[in-house]
Amino acid sequence: MRDVLDIHTHTLISGHAYNTIMEMAHAASEKGLELLGITDHAPEMPGGPHRFYFDNLKVMPREIDGMPLLFGTEINICDFEGRLDLPESTLQKLDVVIASLHIPCIKPGSREENTQAIVAALKNPYVNIVGHPDDGRYPVDMEQIVYTAKEEHKLLELNNHSLDPSGTRQGARENDIQMLKYCVEYQQPIIMGSDAHCIWDIRNHDLAIALIEEMKFPEELVVNRSVEEFLKYVRK
Repeated sequence: MRDVLDIHTHTLISGHAYNTIMEMAHAASEKGLELLGITDHAPEMPGGPHRFYFDNLKVMPREIDGMPLLFGTEINICDFEGRLDLPESTLQKLDVVIASLHIPCIKPGSREENTQAIVAALKNPYVNIVGHPDDGRYPVDMEQIVYTAKEEHKLLELNNHSLDPSGTRQGARENDIQMLKYCVEYQQPIIMGSDAHCIWDIRNHDLAIALIEEMKFPEELVVNRSVEEFLKYVRK
């Protein structure tokens, strides 16, 4: 499978990752990527940066050592109405926004509440991707999420880290299988994400690719195959 981009990665600024922007860009170049996203955690994640960090990303070059870069955030969905932890004035400056549910930022609700939170995030005009919607600690109506993503022209993430048995997310494989089935039914594209917190995990999509191949999921619905295809889902 052609795999030329990794958009979901974290640097030291996230508070629990281990490499600098320069190190991440260099590693991505060595791995032959055509596009790297730096999407550090937003302020309500413990250890995350102040919103000024994101406001100031305008000073960063969008290419380092020949590696094209997007700068954005993995923003936190903070309540069941889809409130996010960065203001619109900040989000409109970013290249890419991934919205995710994280235990430190929102406690799991009912199936209806969790679904409502993700649906509201998908309807936010500044959100491009929903990150790891497979965490069984947050039960959801997966069909409703896939349907809304299709309606809103947003991407759903197949998160490689979720599929790692040593991780904390529960029931991810079963939930990802369900998500992929609905994505085929609705012809909804996905994006594989490494969720890398160190240089060694950049473009580590091995578990995601294995599941895609097992499910015989159509490659044309995986945007990692083409930078041009991915950029159809971001505003800038």
